[in-house]
Amino acid sequence: MKKLKLQNPTYKELLLSFAEWLDILGHTERSVYGMPIKLREFFHWLEGQGLHHLGHVEPRHINAYYQYLKTRPNERRGGALGNRYLNKHQTALRKLREYQMAHKAATPLRIHLKNEATDMERRRNVLTQGQAKALFGATESDSHAWERLRLRDRALLTCLYSCGLRRNEAVQLDTGDILFERQRIHVRKGKNYKERHVPFNGHALRTLEDYLYGARPKFYNARGTDALFISTKGTRVRGTTVLNDVKRIARATGDREIIEKDISPHTLRHSIATHLLQRGVPIKNIKTFLGHESLTSTQIYTHLLKEMEHEGF
Repeated sequence: MKKLKLQNPTYKELLLSFAEWLDILGHTERSVYGMPIKLREFFHWLEGQGLHHLGHVEPRHINAYYQYLKTRPNERRGGALGNRYLNKHQTALRKLREYQMAHKAATPLRIHLKNEATDMERRRNVLTQGQAKALFGATESDSHAWERLRLRDRALLTCLYSCGLRRNEAVQLDTGDILFERQRIHVRKGKNYKERHVPFNGHALRTLEDYLYGARPKFYNARGTDALFISTKGTRVRGTTVLNDVKRIARATGDREIIEKDISPHTLRHSIATHLLQRGVPIKNIKTFLGHESLTSTQIYTHLLKEMEHEGF
């Protein structure tokens, strides 16, 4: 269904913006990839019904779409679609409604919603600047028994938090992508294959130098790979390793509030964007820093910050 062609430019743009919104809020890579595919099928079906604006979609159309899904054959396995797959379509539509409400849509989809994450929960998932500092502090002695892994932890936090990289962007970094002379990270494999250069400060420079020149050469097969972050087996780290490392660092802080946040790499990216806004950095600069295609995506943080200040976070 990912190959379905859409004619409506509004639907095409909405898919891109929706995926970026999911990415910003820290959804898994599978969700960021999969939910827009399901919405593409929904939009394609709407076009077939002559519905070219979401404001014209009524509950009866949603119900008719569900009936269509129940009768559509499973292209991979044959037979009808399973309940699990149908539920994923419903989840995508519920998330689309949530996206519309976050963007103040005049007429969001009218469907029955269950178990949606509240705005309060999302606000609580943002680290305070003090908590971010505590994560770095844990890499001084507590995050791992081996110094080279603690230095890797600190460099990883620098890329994910200080530089706001996505998890996959950090995984795909090579040693040559750290441009020390220019104090920039060259992100060659960003979202939608977009390249960008991300600046870092003097403290981050020293952290990356300590890892690259002091710790990384001590890893097995360090000379046999260009990967910046390598595993104890001498291979490029995987996304799951990065996720587990972040959670391990969080536990090492001993801070109950940090541990209960169940943070992920996207929590760090989410947090630095909010902290930059708190420091008065212009929204357009943050857009470039994060590699967003649309300013609308970055403005999510403006709304989030206002809600946090109102709630006293």
